[in-house]
Amino acid sequence: MLFRSLAPRHPEWKTEQPFKALLEGDMKAVTASGEKGLMEIVMATHAGMTAAEFKREVTDWLASAIQPRFKRPYIECLYQPQLELLEYLRANGFKTFIVSGGGIQFMRPMTEKAYGIPPEQVVGSSVVSEFKIIDGKPEIVRMPKIDFIDDKEGKPIGIYEHIGRRPILAFGNADADMQMIQYTKAGAGPRLGLYVHHTDGEREYAYDRKSSVGKLDKALDMAVANGWIIVDMKKDWKTIFPPEK
Repeated sequence: MLFRSLAPRHPEWKTEQPFKALLEGDMKAVTASGEKGLMEIVMATHAGMTAAEFKREVTDWLASAIQPRFKRPYIECLYQPQLELLEYLRANGFKTFIVSGGGIQFMRPMTEKAYGIPPEQVVGSSVVSEFKIIDGKPEIVRMPKIDFIDDKEGKPIGIYEHIGRRPILAFGNADADMQMIQYTKAGAGPRLGLYVHHTDGEREYAYDRKSSVGKLDKALDMAVANGWIIVDMKKDWKTIFPPEK
């Protein structure tokens, strides 16, 4: 069973634009650069770090970073219905995965604590890594080169190469998840594809067809035409986030 974690997307973006936007403080442009643009920023700023150093930096950031609108740690800005569903499915024999356009090495330090999903069940975008001996110690070192973008058509490829089985259930919230759900639904036997539609601007955010972040347009039409389930966040979710700790 697959979940997609939220991430901004944009189909086309020149390489230099995300860096220019970041230097100018234009965070809207940074998020609009899509997975490739964001991966290029992370790649450039963390190249040469060992895997252990990068994990430590991510872990330290997650321990202190606060979501500015909700005034709570990012790691606590999870969806309560998603957590309940994950727990229910695992209790009934399902193995759960996260398939996201975000960096796999960034997600892995937090997915087990946050979602109960271990590192080996996370599929995401990646940079090229190399094995090196540093001061006599074997290390994995991050290189300044993108290896794989797990977005749109890349998601079924990531699933095939990482998991090796076609999913039974797939959950998404943007056009970037459309191919993943198509791939899931094309399998034999009962299959389920579901979209979360972000409609609650008061408790969370409201965006869909014209949004530059998490655009849900073609997939919304395809979901209606093919009978995929659409969950309306405002109408269907009694609770958005877990109780604050």
